[in-house]
Amino acid sequence: SGESAIERTAASRALVLATAAQSVHFVESWANGFHIQFPALFGQDPMPLDFFVAFNLEWIAIWVFSVPLIRSGVRPAVFAAWFLALAGMLNALAHPSLAALVGSYFPGLISSPLIGVAGLYLWRRLHRAF
Repeated sequence: SGESAIERTAASRALVLATAAQSVHFVESWANGFHIQFPALFGQDPMPLDFFVAFNLEWIAIWVFSVPLIRSGVRPAVFAAWFLALAGMLNALAHPSLAALVGSYFPGLISSPLIGVAGLYLWRRLHRAF
């Protein structure tokens, strides 16, 4: 129907916003050594930088390619968008918690509220559209 098409378009726009926020969050985390500091909390060696970068860029690419598919209601794209919404909201909780745990800045802290709000907005738009 026309109303569901409008809601899917709004959800696709929310996906663009959340993908942009996640991209900012990824750059902050990468530039400040998340791939080193997070595993160190568990006594582990650093995550290989090439894996960390590839993993994040692959998900960003999936979300970018999902934007037009969300408009059409393609279910795998909807799953990818739900994943970003949930991950964004969890990041908003996790990074401040990690900073509190270490007693100082933790990579990703500054942009975690941005991705959290974008994730919540995406969640709400997806809920309305699907």
